[in-house]
Amino acid sequence: MTDASDRIRDRGDAPAYWVVIPAAGAGNRMGATVPKQYLEIAGRSVIEHTLALFSDHPLVSGIVVALAPGDDSWTQLTPSTACPLHTVTGGADRHHSVLNALRHLSVLGQPHDWVLVHDAARPCLRRSDLDRLIAMLQEHPVGGLLGVPVPDTLKRVNAKGDVIETLARDGVWRALTPQMFRLDALRTALEAAVAGGHMVTDEAGAMEHAGHAVRMVEGHADNIKITAPGDLALAEVFLNRQREESE
Repeated sequence: MTDASDRIRDRGDAPAYWVVIPAAGAGNRMGATVPKQYLEIAGRSVIEHTLALFSDHPLVSGIVVALAPGDDSWTQLTPSTACPLHTVTGGADRHHSVLNALRHLSVLGQPHDWVLVHDAARPCLRRSDLDRLIAMLQEHPVGGLLGVPVPDTLKRVNAKGDVIETLARDGVWRALTPQMFRLDALRTALEAAVAGGHMVTDEAGAMEHAGHAVRMVEGHADNIKITAPGDLALAEVFLNRQREESE
């Protein structure tokens, strides 16, 4: 395993790239006995697939995984990564977990380093989408995220399920991960959101709330987040298809 300091020295004054994977959620909608990131797809756990997406990328200096307190499932894994792998204790919500990871990275990295935050339960990210995100944002003053345009008609409903409004879908995108921002700017934005009691569901939302203009980069719709039992089979189909396309 290459030491993170060696990777940083190789790039001189260029910013390092770090990956944060929040993995402290319980994933109750799956109805499984273990969190969804530890369920198996194609012979290994979801989170091991996710780690492999970034492990051997030449720009990645290290990965930080935010785990639930007392996470026994993680200790049963033996993930092999080509870059340093760190763990921190996660928080009650996603943004608390990411913030804990960023505080850890503040000791390892520099304020202008890039951080890519990726869901533990998104194992189908394409390498081409990851490379496109980095290429399109590496000179951007703020950063951004992967997403896909929403193709369907959108309806707003009330508590009874009655349709009360049809929403315009022009310019509406579905947010994906990774979401890529500067280490210090993202940490500051999340700290402000927590201090103000604002519930942000992704990093882009925290940056938007802090007044930053965030860039959207188009990715592929097969970068799904596993949330329900049927998603496991779908993710395996996508992984097999991507493997066949690369052969």
